[in-house]
Amino acid sequence: MVHQYKSNGYNIVMDVNSGAIHVVDDLVYDVIGLLNQNKETDEISAALAGTYEASDIADALQECEELKEAGQLFTEDIYRDAVIDFKQRKTVVKALCLHIAHDCNLACRYCFAEEGEYHGRRALMSFEVGKKALDFLIANSGSRRNLEVDFFGGEPLMNWQIVKDLVEYGRSQEQIHNKRFRFTLTTNGVLLNDEIMEFCNKEMANVVLSIDGRPEINNMMRPFRKGAGSYDLIVPKFQKFAESRNQDKYYARGTFTRNNLDFAEDVLHLADLGFKQISVEPVVAKETEDYAIREEDIPAICKEYDRLAQEMIRRHKEGKEFNFFHFMIDLTGGPCVYKRLSGCGSGTEYLAVTPWGDLYPCHQFVGQEEYLMGNVDEGITRPDIRDEFKCCNVYAKEKCKECFARFYCSGGCAANSYNFTGKINDTYDIGCELQRKRVECAIMIKAALADADAAKAEN
Repeated sequence: MVHQYKSNGYNIVMDVNSGAIHVVDDLVYDVIGLLNQNKETDEISAALAGTYEASDIADALQECEELKEAGQLFTEDIYRDAVIDFKQRKTVVKALCLHIAHDCNLACRYCFAEEGEYHGRRALMSFEVGKKALDFLIANSGSRRNLEVDFFGGEPLMNWQIVKDLVEYGRSQEQIHNKRFRFTLTTNGVLLNDEIMEFCNKEMANVVLSIDGRPEINNMMRPFRKGAGSYDLIVPKFQKFAESRNQDKYYARGTFTRNNLDFAEDVLHLADLGFKQISVEPVVAKETEDYAIREEDIPAICKEYDRLAQEMIRRHKEGKEFNFFHFMIDLTGGPCVYKRLSGCGSGTEYLAVTPWGDLYPCHQFVGQEEYLMGNVDEGITRPDIRDEFKCCNVYAKEKCKECFARFYCSGGCAANSYNFTGKINDTYDIGCELQRKRVECAIMIKAALADADAAKAEN
């Protein structure tokens, strides 16, 4: 399977199954396009005769043949059969999302967690429940040494002492069980202070700082419950925190909605504030919400991704680069095959834990009682749910089978699929369109930065 596109002056060819990326001239681009239509050599030569010299066409055809022989063009899918073994694999739990607080001090308009309540009641996780969750993770992690725990909410800083106590407990168990915990935290910053920053810089491998961008956008979508905006309170704290982490191991993470389809302005606003690690993602919401992204918004959003990509290239050349999460792509290594096929591992390797100890496939399924998998006292009591998620992969989804981005998005989010189709093995179509665009932009950026760096070295 081959995917071709033009972006920012580059002719880009992706060989989907091998992962090979080629930046080519117009002639080779046209030849590959005709080969992709199963045209024979003489048909291709005749079709291009009025545009290119015969000898050049012959050379291009030879180059394409050499790429095929090298396994870099029109390669076969070697993973389709392997997925059968993948479904039968024994899984271990390697990560937990601890809902340390089903409560929040903001009232974000798009919050899937209903201001932290998750279709239920406000609650804070006790140390006893959190301890059982960590014990469950250790007991169900098999021989895996590195384990991950994300403190999530609601707003986890509303239960800060328990966060600290659980980190201390986790560290006390590492040597005993030959494990190593990687702790992370997501916060809206309202309660952030110097003591918390110092602790996080010592113990948290990554911290997500929630902010949507420009003051008017952030304050519209992320207000306090009485309506006041949160921007002025959180920005100085976030700037200080990012600097204290040497502009690494954090994300200034926002959400864009129909209210700011010009979201590149919000990304650039965060960059101008000094943030180097940025993620601004499209809202996922039903069309009935006035801020929801609709199908007719896709062209405008795609143009905005193009604009952002071009501005990032320009800033890179000026030494003002920053990372944008959705444009970060590894073309030389990347995740293992299993990860490329199945994604985040929700429901199998990754689970969410409520304040009272219930287990769900991930944080976005919390409150969906049909996906209640068990609890920290009894463990997994619904292995059928785990097995359902084990079979959730790019080959189980019809729309993924012919999608060029399938090995980059791994089939997309199961929760989004469920919320829009009622099935985890389907897709959220708007999300798919935007994901394909982001992959194209990310690859183009790689090509442009390689050119820029080569030119800089030459000079």
